[in-house]
Amino acid sequence: MRAFSNQPRNLVLRIAGLLLLAIASAGSTHAQTCLNASDMDAAIKIALVNTAQTYFDMVARGDAATLRQNAIAGVASDFSGIETAIKDNQSNFSGAKPVPRPPFLLQTTNAAPLEHAEFLCGVFGPNGQTADSAVFEIPNLPPGTYGVITQDVSTAKGPYTVSYVLEQQGNAWKLAGLYIKASQVAGHDGNWFADRARDFKAKAKNHDAWMYYLEARDLLVPVPFMSTQVTDKLYDEAQSVKPADLPPSNLVDSGKTFQLTALFPVAVGDAFDVVVKYQSADVSNTAQTYQNNMAVMKALLAKYPELRDAFDGVIARAVEPSGRDYGSMLAMKDVK
Repeated sequence: MRAFSNQPRNLVLRIAGLLLLAIASAGSTHAQTCLNASDMDAAIKIALVNTAQTYFDMVARGDAATLRQNAIAGVASDFSGIETAIKDNQSNFSGAKPVPRPPFLLQTTNAAPLEHAEFLCGVFGPNGQTADSAVFEIPNLPPGTYGVITQDVSTAKGPYTVSYVLEQQGNAWKLAGLYIKASQVAGHDGNWFADRARDFKAKAKNHDAWMYYLEARDLLVPVPFMSTQVTDKLYDEAQSVKPADLPPSNLVDSGKTFQLTALFPVAVGDAFDVVVKYQSADVSNTAQTYQNNMAVMKALLAKYPELRDAFDGVIARAVEPSGRDYGSMLAMKDVK
C-alpha cells in the first residue's frame, strides 16, 4: 500500500501496493461498500478504535519495531518513512491523549484490484454530500476490508490529526497507512484560510484566493483521499477563481525565459510561503542557480504583486529533468 498526498506539508508515508487519493465524484458499479460508525458492527468499531490507540501509543513511546511487526507485509518491507515519522513526533506526542473520530469501514469483494474504487459513506442528498457524509476514492485497491480512523491530538505545538489505514487480516487489524498532520498553519485552521480566500476573491486577487482555498481544503480533511460536504463546497468556490495562467507557464526576466512547472503554498515553521518551481537543465552550478532563483522570485512578484499580501516569503526551486533540485528562500520583504 502506498499513501499519497497532494500537499507538501503533509507527512505522507509511502506504502507498497496502494495509491490513496481523495476526490469527490460520481458513483461506481463495482462491489464496494462503506459503513460509517453508526452502521458498522459494534465489535468492529471498538476494534478499530482500540487498534488506533495501541498504534498511537507505539508512536508516542518511539516503538517503531513493534509497530512494524503489526504492519502489512508491504509496509513492513519499506518502513523507513514511518520510522522517521515516529522519531519526528515521539516527543510531541508523549503524554498526549488522542480523541478518536468515528471510524469508517471500506469493503471491496472484487477478484482483482479495482482501477477506481470509490466509497460513498453516509447519507447523500439531491445536491451531493451532507453534513455527515464522506467520500473516499482509491485507485488500484486490492480486494479486502479496510478501516480508516482518525485521532485528534492536542500537543504543545498545536492540534494534530493522526490517521490510520488498517487492513483486516484474520482477527487482526494491520497497519496499512499512517498520516500525521498538523491541523493548523501559522496558528490558523482551515476555516480561517477559507475566510481569507473569500476576502481575496472579493478583492479580485484570484491567485491569492486560489492558493488559500487549496490550503483550506487540505486542512479541513485529515487525509488526502477523503472529501466532505465542506471540502466539496470549497472546491466549487475555488474553481470560480482559478487563474488561467497557472503553471505550466513561462516567466520572463531581463529577456530570459523560465518555464514554471508549479506554484503552491507551503508552511515553513510559523511562516506561510509560496513555492515556485521551474525547469533547469543543470543545478550543479549552485552560484548560477541561486542567481536564477533570485530572478524567478523577482519576476514572479513583478507579475503577481498580490502575492506580497498573502505570503510571508518565496521559495524558488530549480528542478533538473532527473528530479534533482536546488532551492532558495527569501522573506517577502527581501525580494526587491
